[in-house]
Amino acid sequence: MPEPKPVPDRSSPAPRRSQREVLPGKHAQADGLQLRSYDVGALPLLKRIVERMQLQRILSEHLPRDDSRTELPTVTALLVLFANLLMARQPVYGVGEWAALFPPDLLGLRQQDLSRLHDDRLGRSLDRMFEGIGPTLIMAVVRHVIQEFAISLDELHNDSTTVSFYGAYDEAGQESEQRGRPTHAITWGHSKARRPDLKQLLYILTVTSDGNVPVYFSSASGNTVDDRTHIGTWDLLYELIGHADFLYVADCKLASTENLRHIATRGGRFVTVLPRGRSADIAFRQRLRAEPSVLKWTLLYALTNNQGHIVDELFVCGDDHVHSEGYRLLWYRSTRKAEQDKSRRARTIQKATEALSDLRERLQGPRTRFRARSKVEEALAEILAEAEASSWLLVAIEEQEEETFRQATRGRPSEQTKYLRETRSRFTLTWKLNVEALSEVEREDGVFPLLTNDRKLSATEVLQAYKRQPLLEKRFSQFKTDFAVAPVFLKNVSRIQGLLAAYFFALLVQTLLERELRQAMARAGETTLPLYPEARPCARPTTHRLIEVFSPIQRHEVRVGDGESQVMVTKLTKTQRSIIRLLGLDPRTYGLA
Repeated sequence: MPEPKPVPDRSSPAPRRSQREVLPGKHAQADGLQLRSYDVGALPLLKRIVERMQLQRILSEHLPRDDSRTELPTVTALLVLFANLLMARQPVYGVGEWAALFPPDLLGLRQQDLSRLHDDRLGRSLDRMFEGIGPTLIMAVVRHVIQEFAISLDELHNDSTTVSFYGAYDEAGQESEQRGRPTHAITWGHSKARRPDLKQLLYILTVTSDGNVPVYFSSASGNTVDDRTHIGTWDLLYELIGHADFLYVADCKLASTENLRHIATRGGRFVTVLPRGRSADIAFRQRLRAEPSVLKWTLLYALTNNQGHIVDELFVCGDDHVHSEGYRLLWYRSTRKAEQDKSRRARTIQKATEALSDLRERLQGPRTRFRARSKVEEALAEILAEAEASSWLLVAIEEQEEETFRQATRGRPSEQTKYLRETRSRFTLTWKLNVEALSEVEREDGVFPLLTNDRKLSATEVLQAYKRQPLLEKRFSQFKTDFAVAPVFLKNVSRIQGLLAAYFFALLVQTLLERELRQAMARAGETTLPLYPEARPCARPTTHRLIEVFSPIQRHEVRVGDGESQVMVTKLTKTQRSIIRLLGLDPRTYGLA
């Protein structure tokens, strides 16, 4: 069979594969004995979550209707794609071959559907997803999930990440319109992946504090600024929940006058970080540097490791401060963050001194090009700015006159030869630590301000709410590692937007599976499961680990002559049976239907 092309959105239909090429499973035949083997893995566990989400029904109700000539329904193809994103993350052109390894019934397919599950059909399904995705579809799915899985919406966390693209994407360089809907611009912007050389899209996600379950997502052009996304997101969450009495937690991009006023005037509550450079921030830090003994810090709580050693102590500064717009401003100090700030500053100074040493060697070289002080000052400013160390180092440029002599005339030198004296400037650098500035800045180590309009929350509750914000980063980590979102093997921006929506639903399935298992463990009194190699305990199982643990499970169908097939499933381990029971399934029928 010829190798498929790596670009899935072709304008012409994909060639129909032969029936022999798409027969599911692996086959063996000898002396009237037929054996067909399938992979099963964790597919039944995922299927159970998808069924409880009623994803097939809701997608069918909200996506555009299929043409009467469509042989493989769009929703069926998308559900196979979701399963692939969770279990294998094959490129679109490899999904059909991957699906052929599994029993068709576990994927909601018929055997004849496998020949239709090619890249062109999946590409067209992503077109349909692009046409149908929006607040109405997302909220329909999430509303049912909230009710079915009893998810609390009292506290929601919002953040964004960037999806990088390898390629020119010239046709998607500007916002446009396809299929009657707006498309994003794949372009350069502030790269959160630290890849300013790559174009990107913005991916915005909101999760609950109850299990970090994704409840809303949106995407935007690569040059979209984060602070412009919060009002639209908050309004949609308000519509989803039906009231404004939920705590909205986000990073410092939320802390604009417009964003905070929009939430507060509608009865909403928020927690965010006050950005550096604001007047209230500058005033407090100046006071902290000048009069550190005047400020009183109260211990809130301490964190310990498994050995009982204190690894962090959290303090709050005296009474609440009032922001210029009337919101509560609380100042905290973390001993662990103080150590991190000090270490980060030490690395910054080391990086700067290494660069200064290199520049000094270049200045002292016999063929140095730094003959003018202005050139040296320019190179020095660039080093200090790049290392962000101008405040910590006192650097001096020293100039010396260097004398050289050359013959006034050509020829072999003799006693009568006259020489001309020439002088030119040569520069060097000297530097030392700015001890006074370092002493002052050390008083700020570990200090950070939080801003909220909720006056009922204690200082500890405000801090703990913000401390849950980094858990959202776990979802982004899964998005980029487990799902391997980049590189994207698509060139059409509408299909890319459809694929980002598919990732959201896959991430939702993954999160719900983790939450269900962890809650079942708590109800059963199971603190750990032996999921790691050598049966090492795992306290917080992940979907990724479950997929690895269940990967050896297969279904085998044996037929002798014209008799009925006998179906057998790989013998389950004790751990696998325990997980299956915790998730409400029967180990005796696992993988059979």
